[in-house]
This record gives sequence, C-alpha cells and structure tokens, in this order.
Amino acid sequence: MVFILIKQHTLASIGCLFYLFFLQVSGFDNSRSDNLAVYYGQNSYGATHSDTANWQKTLSVYCQDNTINAIPLAFLHVFFSAGGLPEIDLAGTCNSNGGNVFPGTRLARCPSLAADIKTCQARGKIVTISLGGATGLAGFTSDAQAQMFADTVWNLFLGGASSTRPFGDAILDGVDLDIEGGSGKGLAAFVTRIRSHASGANKKYYITAAPQCPFPDAYLGSVISAVGFDAIYVQYNNYCGVNNYNNPFAWNFDAWDNWAKTTSPNKNIKVYIGAPASPSAAGSGYVDVATLGKIAKETRAKFSSFGGIMLWDASQAYANGRYDVAIKNAIIGGTAIDPPDDECAPEATPTKPTTVPSTKTSIIPTTRTSSTNTSTTLAINASTIFKMTTTTTMTVSTGSTIKTTAVPTLAGTGRCAGINAWAAGSIYVNSNKVTYGGHLWTAKWWSLGDTPRGGVDVWTDNGVCLDASMPTGTGTPSTNPGSAKNCDGVDVWISSTTYVGGNKVTHSGRIWTAKWWSQADTPGGK
Repeated sequence: MVFILIKQHTLASIGCLFYLFFLQVSGFDNSRSDNLAVYYGQNSYGATHSDTANWQKTLSVYCQDNTINAIPLAFLHVFFSAGGLPEIDLAGTCNSNGGNVFPGTRLARCPSLAADIKTCQARGKIVTISLGGATGLAGFTSDAQAQMFADTVWNLFLGGASSTRPFGDAILDGVDLDIEGGSGKGLAAFVTRIRSHASGANKKYYITAAPQCPFPDAYLGSVISAVGFDAIYVQYNNYCGVNNYNNPFAWNFDAWDNWAKTTSPNKNIKVYIGAPASPSAAGSGYVDVATLGKIAKETRAKFSSFGGIMLWDASQAYANGRYDVAIKNAIIGGTAIDPPDDECAPEATPTKPTTVPSTKTSIIPTTRTSSTNTSTTLAINASTIFKMTTTTTMTVSTGSTIKTTAVPTLAGTGRCAGINAWAAGSIYVNSNKVTYGGHLWTAKWWSLGDTPRGGVDVWTDNGVCLDASMPTGTGTPSTNPGSAKNCDGVDVWISSTTYVGGNKVTHSGRIWTAKWWSQADTPGGK
C-alpha cells in the first residue's frame, strides 16, 4: 500500500494530481495543423469487396482512440422528399430502404446512432452531417427555400427541436457541404441561416465544405467565398489527385492557400488535403502512407492554412491496415511518446508516513471503497478508477467501469474558492467556471471533454488561482525526492496502461510525455 500526500490548500498540487492520474479527453481544436477528418456512412469498402468482416462498423468503433478528430456522416443526399423532409443514407448502418422511417416521410429513424454519436463527442471528436455526395439530389430554387431548409436541418440534426430527429437527442456538431452538382443557388443563404441559429447556441457549431481540387470549385466556389467556413476538405482525388504532387501544373494547394488568406471571409479557415484511404476508395489518386505523410508535412511547412488530412472513408482506412492511424502518426511525426523532457534519478521507493496530518489529502490504492461521506465516482476507460469523497479523502480502486456520475467537488482557494475542478465527463455551458492547472476558467459555450488550456476556443483563462494570502501547508512527502529535476511523483511507464496526449511517465531514468493515444509503445522505442 502506497500513500501519497498533497497539501489540501495548494491548488497546484491538486492540479498536478489530476494531471498525473486522469486520462483526459482533449476537445476538438480547429486551429491545429495535424487534424484528421474521416467520412463515415457509405461503407465504400463494402461496395467493392465481398468480405463482410471488413465492411463498415458501428460509428463508435472509429472513436476508440485519438486518431480521428472530425467525422462527417455521409450523406443527407436528398434535400426535399416525402412530407417535405430530407432523406439520409448511411448504407447498412441506417437508410430508408427497410421502411424504418418516420410516418409519411422517407426520413430514416436511426436511434441506435445516438449513443454512438455521444460516445464520439465525449472522446473529443466532432460529428457533423454531410449534405450532398456525388449522386445527391441537392439544391435550391431560391434563397427563401434555402433558409427554410436550414431551419429543417437545425431542428432535425443540430440544436433545434423536432419529433422527427433521426438521431434522437444526439446533437451533431455542424454541417458539411459536399455539393457536386447543381447551380450553387441558395447555398450562401443556407449557411448564413445556420450561422444565425448557432450564434445564440450554447455550443460551438462547425461549417465545412468538400470542394473538388480544381480551383475554383464549380459548385462550392461561390458559397465558400461569400460566407465564413471553418474548414474545407479539398478532394485531391480523381481530377488532380495527390499522386500529382510533384507536377506543378496539376498540384494547386498554393491556390487554395492564397484563397484562404485573401478571399475567404474567415481568414483563419483551415484547408485539408482530401485523399483516398485505399486504392479502391477512388478511381485514382491513392498514394501510400509514406508519400501522403511527406506531402502533408511539406505542405504544412509551406502553408499556414494547412489544417490536416481528410480521408475517404472510414471503412477503407480500417481495411487498409488502419491507414488512418498510419497517416496520423506520419503527420505528427515520431512515435507516440515525446522525446525525454529531462533525465531523472531512478524512482524512489515510496514510504508510508507515520501520521496523516488533518491538513492533507491522502490517496490510497486499494480494492475497497470508503462507505463514509457523500462520494462522487469518476471512472475512465483505463485500468484505474478514482473514487473521490467530498471531504479530503480520495480512494483509488482498480477496475474498468466507464461512467462519470457527477462533477468532483474540489473547491479552489484564493480567487478560485468554491469553484469546482474541471471534469472531462461533465457538460459545461456559457459562463460556467472551473479550475484547472492552477487557473480559473470560464466556458464560452457548450462543452464536453474540451480541456481548459491556452489555444482552446471553448474556455477563457481568467488567470492563476493562487494569491499571497493562501496557506502553503507543511508536512513531509511520502516519496523521496531524489536528485532529478522533473521526475519526482511521475509514474513509471507500464506497457499495459493506456496513455493519451500530455500524460507523463518515467522510463530508463528519463521523463517522457505522450503525444497522443498510446498503449505498449515503449518510450524511446522505434
């Protein structure tokens, strides 16, 4: 049994405790240049292969690690159908062909997807609805019709309300336009209306588009230049595919970058390279991971608008040896563990204190849970579950339950007095305050799993919690500090433990920081 003591009134110690022991889910960050968007729904692998074992899986299967950041659901392919409502076709996952539709319509009912969508969102991914597709019946006759359709989409899939929501109470994170036909009439009015609805919402909504690579795109060129989009997934397949990267007359990312910086209403828009995830995913344009990774890294170095890679589609990526994981690793670079931050002495043997002062919080690994005091259970998909009481005792027990029942009631001190600590499994809305990393944070809008930190648009950093009047506490730590600068208190790396971006471990006398989701990836290994 090991006892670890922290000072009850030292918020930094509490922040460190959460940092070391909680596997945090990082929220979607549109400003990054290493995001991966993967379309889901069309089972394109199944369209060309008979081995059903590799056909499209349930949505949540593709959200079990940190590889994918954005998932457009493909497609809402018919805008106006029976009963005035649209149609969606997600291949075998959900479609209107089996008769499971809302009465008087061709709109499929997909209640089983609600839980999957929420699972993906809880893991920091955004899930959007993609409109159109190569064979979609998408288009408007007027701006008024487009605005009316925007109201319908808002009520069926986003933050509105309707008795005919295909995914039940699951709220998608935005809209993707994959319009590959028609005149483009009304699209700007549609996007503007969606933006108008979203402006008063308690969560962030994203608008993306997937233009063909020839610039400007025949169907989306006007709308993406008229209203602000968050990202575009340029389809570098078929016409001017990534296989033409070394041909200056065919490769045109520079044109898209120039458009992003000079014409796009949103000068912070991100431009993705869209690519087939396997040879059978498109008529042409497929390249291997090493080639696409090289293209991505060189493009990122040259163009600040680069946002990452888009793949078509999830079924193809998984069947092609997890092409999604390989390309994610390629654009980030290296292994899943950062190079060592510093050298450190061998881990000291922890010792049990003779007494536990009343001004301390004890953390006791055990298979028993306390039966006293009101408690809050925080469980994470990992080998360790934390049980926190509302007093100063926290009990750690082993297990694998995945459930979060409440926000931990860790009151801050100083200017953070009475403010709860941030919890990855809790939902926050506008003006909610939390403490994290020794700082006070205020939510700007609806948030789930978005870690408060610099550069994340969801949270406002109100500054550090500590002030000169705060007690520092006294007492003897339970572990010997050793001679290292940074390694005291950092856990030893364990091959069977799951780590995510930001987790720190010690291995071979050094401290290492995980870049992303990792299990059994030896720090320093190749």
